[in-house]
Amino acid sequence: MKNVLLYYSFSFALGGGEYLPLSFIAALQKTSNLTVAADLACNFDCSYEAFGAGLDIDRSKLRIVQVTPPGYDPKRHSAKTSLYRFRQLKRLAKDADVCISTACIMDFGKPAHHFINMIDFGDDAFTAFANGKSGPHEGTLARAKRFVSDEIIRPLLGMRSKRSIIQDRRQNIYPNSLFVERLMAAYYGPFSSTMFYPPTLFEARPAALGARDPLKVVYIGRIVPAKRIEELVEIVEKARGISGLDLTFHVAGRLDQTPAYGEKLESLAAERPWLRLCGALYGEEKERFLSSGSYALHAERDEAFGISVAEYLVSGLIPIVPDEGGTTEIVDASELAYHEPGDAARTLARLPADAGFRERMLRHCAERARLFTREAYLERQRKLLDRIVGDGN
Repeated sequence: MKNVLLYYSFSFALGGGEYLPLSFIAALQKTSNLTVAADLACNFDCSYEAFGAGLDIDRSKLRIVQVTPPGYDPKRHSAKTSLYRFRQLKRLAKDADVCISTACIMDFGKPAHHFINMIDFGDDAFTAFANGKSGPHEGTLARAKRFVSDEIIRPLLGMRSKRSIIQDRRQNIYPNSLFVERLMAAYYGPFSSTMFYPPTLFEARPAALGARDPLKVVYIGRIVPAKRIEELVEIVEKARGISGLDLTFHVAGRLDQTPAYGEKLESLAAERPWLRLCGALYGEEKERFLSSGSYALHAERDEAFGISVAEYLVSGLIPIVPDEGGTTEIVDASELAYHEPGDAARTLARLPADAGFRERMLRHCAERARLFTREAYLERQRKLLDRIVGDGN
């Protein structure tokens, strides 16, 4: 059996990104000698409890190594932490036949497989480019600092920049959408790329699919400013005014993840009885939540993929998403993509009122959902890991 080293942060923030490393761990544990490298080893159990339901992981046999220094605080990044992590990964990689990072680009000191799960993966120049802030908009000081870091300090320490790893054709890079693949190719030029959609492990059981509320709109995910939930509230409010229908908006997620933002949403809900804050939902509660609605909203525009949007499709919801970013690719319907909140409000108002339009969108979403079912994902994963690791002999 081959020795496989898999890195994921497993730090303090729980989100959809945990699906892929947990699913990889479940599969690789059966076919290889697996070592899991994590920023916080103790957080693996938290992630498993929150997102690993249905995955066959034997935690008693799993070797987990923390690759950050004692007393590591994930909320306080430092160059010393990066150097310490690099040296630990390089040490572990010496005994590994295959190295895999499921937390974007990591330096193992040797060729590896890197799965992209976000646009902001540590190369500030690429992040600026992806957000339209590079070129003349970027300051001289920022460029100078990056040059010193990438061209002087990192080489002295034996570390490689993200750019040099990506442009090394011996490395294997797996963008999580065609949107990200195109962005990376436009910035870095040709690289060894294989697009790989991440897993959507949530699936509603047929027994849980009861009657849907025809006026229920949902959001589930992190409650942070980047998710622009107040924009979603604005969309529902405008749609209510356009349609005259009593649309309700149900928001699920931890309000204490960003306390000030959670308090802002609580203030909005206090003035709007149709806005319901449901807290964090997992397991059967999440299943009932998604299966009881009819429509879903998403507002983040620079998201690399958007697991929650794939979950909306698999749950039988009709999602309305921005007209840029990975979520547009997931839904793949111009009628359900919006540029301004007013566009989304008109679409949301039309869906319950226009039966023909609604049925056409339901058929389209059901077709897209097949791509993101658990069965379809596991088949993609099986083929990919077989190619990466082989049969273990």
